[in-house]
Amino acid sequence: MQLHFERVTKSFGDLRVIEAFDNTIADGEIVALVGPSGCGKSTLLHMVAGLQQASAGEVRAGERPVTAPAPQRTLVFQEHALYPWMTLEQNVALALEFQNHPVEEARAQASEWLSRVKLDGFEAYYPHQVSGGMRQRCALARAFIARPQVLLLDEPFGALDALTRMTLQSVLKELIEEERPTVLLVTHDVDEALYLADRVLVFSQRPARVLEEFTLGHIPKSHDLSAFADIRREVLALLGIDTDDPSAEPRRAHKQGEIA
Repeated sequence: MQLHFERVTKSFGDLRVIEAFDNTIADGEIVALVGPSGCGKSTLLHMVAGLQQASAGEVRAGERPVTAPAPQRTLVFQEHALYPWMTLEQNVALALEFQNHPVEEARAQASEWLSRVKLDGFEAYYPHQVSGGMRQRCALARAFIARPQVLLLDEPFGALDALTRMTLQSVLKELIEEERPTVLLVTHDVDEALYLADRVLVFSQRPARVLEEFTLGHIPKSHDLSAFADIRREVLALLGIDTDDPSAEPRRAHKQGEIA
């Protein structure tokens, strides 16, 4: 499902957080938003989810303006948001039960999805009985089980340690490649953006506007991001981070991020 932003502006009272944002995300494209804390990235995500409305302009999913939440658009938060009184299987099945699927059918599919995220044997466990990484695996299973057309990710691995985060990024990448939703990812982790995304938008301080856009292309990627070292340096420079590398000047030939 294509996402289209037309002159989207968002204010909270006198506080302007997003300024005339224009962009189109193609069906099946993965776009990462990076920028300073509080610049409006998550607010933009919440507008796509239908949890907030634009102050001006329009957000469209497909051909329809977004005015409310819908099952075709699923949001995954930094915190897993699992119900503590439900087992992992029950938490995952709930996404289908909300869509009026029979309980037994929903539970059977939930078990299959828990297996896909490597949680076999933990179906009857409660969230407090498993690790943070396992809880986030469960959250991913719950997000994917209804096969959304749009997947919205708000710092999904921000609370995890580095090793667990890299493992979960690989799990997410595999699921996205298999299911092919349109993905909008908010992250403060530049390496995560480069690893997962087809395109990276770098936002300014509030009110958010796009400083630069990088199209990464279809180069095979692993956690070895050496092929993207120059783009990584430029993104960090745009975010005000000095890499202390004398060769780290922004490469203006890559203004739109195209790799030579």
